[in-house]
Amino acid sequence: MEMKMRFPDGKTKAVTLSYDDGSRHDVRLVNIMTKYGLKGTFNINSGLYASENEKDAWRLTKEQCVELYNSNGMEVAVHGLTHPFLEQLPATVQKYEVLQDRINLEEEFNSIVRGMAYPFGTFNNQVIETLKECGIVYSRTVESTGKFALPSDWLRMPATCHHNDPRLFELVEEFIKDDEYGNPKLFYLWGHSHEFAKDNNWDVIEKFAECIGNREEIWYATNIEVYEYVEAYRNLIMSMDGKRVYNPTGCTVCFENGDTVFCVKPGEIIRI
Repeated sequence: MEMKMRFPDGKTKAVTLSYDDGSRHDVRLVNIMTKYGLKGTFNINSGLYASENEKDAWRLTKEQCVELYNSNGMEVAVHGLTHPFLEQLPATVQKYEVLQDRINLEEEFNSIVRGMAYPFGTFNNQVIETLKECGIVYSRTVESTGKFALPSDWLRMPATCHHNDPRLFELVEEFIKDDEYGNPKLFYLWGHSHEFAKDNNWDVIEKFAECIGNREEIWYATNIEVYEYVEAYRNLIMSMDGKRVYNPTGCTVCFENGDTVFCVKPGEIIRI
């Protein structure tokens, strides 16, 4: 018997994006993402919003962030209250930077925030322990793998690549053309939207979205949606003879057994 996780509706591929800092250029980025059906996560420093008197600043105001991300189905995640080098801080201050950012974002966006991206991409083992104590379940690094594997360590989570990776469209083509129905595949893109303005290369993200977006065979999700789905699959319970599967979680989970895709609803037991 061989079970393989499948994304919602039995899909084998997923795409997610992760962008940092709450830049005013996120407005243009979100417009491109929604145009092509993409979803993603925006990592915010809630202690560094632009003030109401600084609406032309490079960062968005709190109100602009709430309107932009909430109205377009994007996830908001922790990025440190003031974007510090967390590993250089005492453990108590690390905890304050992470926890206060989480508290602020949950109140401002009326959500439960459990994700994060490391400020500057730097961390150590003490930071990892701090994140666990603060209820953070995943945190993105700045490592690029050039691969489509699901994370093996959610608190040291790499991406497929940065949007300025010279192999970006090579990887997109490989991802789209890959018809192997083995392990599920995740394309994870990260960056900062202000880089598009600085580098004058908005065409890169527009082309990426056009190539990879609005495809029936791909699941488009936020970072937390990917995490929660994978964890739900891992929490499926099987009978001793392997013929029945129980889903104790709150979402429908799909998997492939042999040549058949099964989807088991919350609280349901199915025979395979």
